[in-house]
Amino acid sequence: MRTARPLARLAPALTVAALLAGCTTLPGSPVIPTPSIASDPTAIAVSGAAGRQPTVSVPVPYGVDRTTKRVITTGTGAAVTAKQRVTIQYVGINGADGKTFASSWTKRPISFLLTDTTAVKGLVGVLVGSHVGDRFVVAIPPTDGYGLDGRPAAGIGPTDTIVMVVDVLAARSVLTAATGAAVPSKPGLPTVTLDSAHHPRITLPAAGPPAGLVTQPLIMGSGDRVAKGAQVTVQYTGVVWPGGAVFDSSWNKPTPSTFTIGTGQVLSGWDGLVGQTVGSRVLLVIPPDSGFGAEGKPQWGIKGTDTLVFVVDILDTA
Repeated sequence: MRTARPLARLAPALTVAALLAGCTTLPGSPVIPTPSIASDPTAIAVSGAAGRQPTVSVPVPYGVDRTTKRVITTGTGAAVTAKQRVTIQYVGINGADGKTFASSWTKRPISFLLTDTTAVKGLVGVLVGSHVGDRFVVAIPPTDGYGLDGRPAAGIGPTDTIVMVVDVLAARSVLTAATGAAVPSKPGLPTVTLDSAHHPRITLPAAGPPAGLVTQPLIMGSGDRVAKGAQVTVQYTGVVWPGGAVFDSSWNKPTPSTFTIGTGQVLSGWDGLVGQTVGSRVLLVIPPDSGFGAEGKPQWGIKGTDTLVFVVDILDTA
């Protein structure tokens, strides 16, 4: 595509164009072709067997105004449903220049929850209803992709369509709350009940908090164990000790919280979840040195001497 001329040079040309509106091309004037933008999904060539890294060729420039999907290989597995955890292999190509900007084939398959907050909206939309074993190609416009900000670090501009070839490897449902056998709690710890919406409510004892980190299972789930460095999906409520004021809760948000455990992504006190099982409800009592430290978090009403109490439902790990 041609590069736009500077505004100072463009203005006279616009004036001439306006004057010639409705006129035919002057004899001898060169005809400068305007590049066409391909949008036919069948124009994207994909070769290679499903389960192996594909070879992809995209005619450039390529662009669409709505998300378009073409199934290349139909899988025989179960249909994928919303909010499941899906595992895929993919290669991503910028439709503007045909360059690959990302590929899981160079590392390992990726796994994420099917919500608009965890992946590109257009990709989430076409994964729902796909089948395990599918290979498909999807073209995603900016409105369903990276938006007007684009993704400069990957060379994707605000008007660029992204093209992805996706292999659907697995999909599984995720718990919505803890489930399993109740575990007796040690004396002197906060107690947990459920409110009318079945969300945990924390009640603090009259005595002061313990000095060290406490990890107390309240319900023992039977799922996979959480490993250090694994991705974990949870619902949680956090209160300040003393006082018992709620300062954060994922139950009030559109989706559960997903993060990597044991790598410093969250408070170090949350490392108490390592070794716990999916389906469990765990009480975490976190002293300041494993929480926000001596600085506290004043904007959340947390002083540097405050202990934090979380009740955490472990919904999934990968």
